[in-house]
Amino acid sequence: MTELVDYKQNNGVATITLTNGKANALSHEVFTALNTALDRAEQDKAVVILTGQPGIFSGGYDLKEMQKGPEQASALVTIGSKLTRRLAAFPLPVIGACSGHAIAKGAFILLSVDYRVGVAGNFKLGLNEVAIGMTMHHTGIEIARHRLSPAHFYRSVMNAEIFDPEGAVAAGFLDETVAPEALLERAQELASQFSKLNMRAHRETKLKAKADYLALLDRCIEQDAAHLGLSG
Repeated sequence: MTELVDYKQNNGVATITLTNGKANALSHEVFTALNTALDRAEQDKAVVILTGQPGIFSGGYDLKEMQKGPEQASALVTIGSKLTRRLAAFPLPVIGACSGHAIAKGAFILLSVDYRVGVAGNFKLGLNEVAIGMTMHHTGIEIARHRLSPAHFYRSVMNAEIFDPEGAVAAGFLDETVAPEALLERAQELASQFSKLNMRAHRETKLKAKADYLALLDRCIEQDAAHLGLSG
């Protein structure tokens, strides 16, 4: 797991770091490693910080796997959708520490966690599916609709508009930005704040508040899987 995803737990905070090359591409193996890390965080009852490498959070799905064929692409999208659905319902707080670019599935992960802090600078965040010829899948549409402002939903999903970090805050991909050297310090500060929550109340309120949304995601995941090769 350490080759693709690094896990460190300290004082009730689990830092999960994507470490899969220069683009942090999301493959079957990376999703397996992420799920294993999330399993450990649940066992450790730890607040989660999910981050990437300096300059890159994630560039999205591993295109080599997506290009193997419709069934392989659909299978990767399914496991990716289930990962974002898991993050949306995770029983402990999850902080996204966006360390740079976050494109496509990388941006969907940011749309699925509890709080997002990103680095300021010349970085790109957004959903580029339509720009690269991929019809947006049902699950992705609903994840975006759930978290983006209405105007930015259309600009992101239909127009594939890409934002800088400040624009990403306005759109809803991020909650705040900090200088790159302050990212993990700020994430740790947030984790310390969240660790003071009553975790039972946090978990139950999250599930209650998102009940309809989570049920919708479940339906969308099934719908996407039924249309092999047609989803983005």
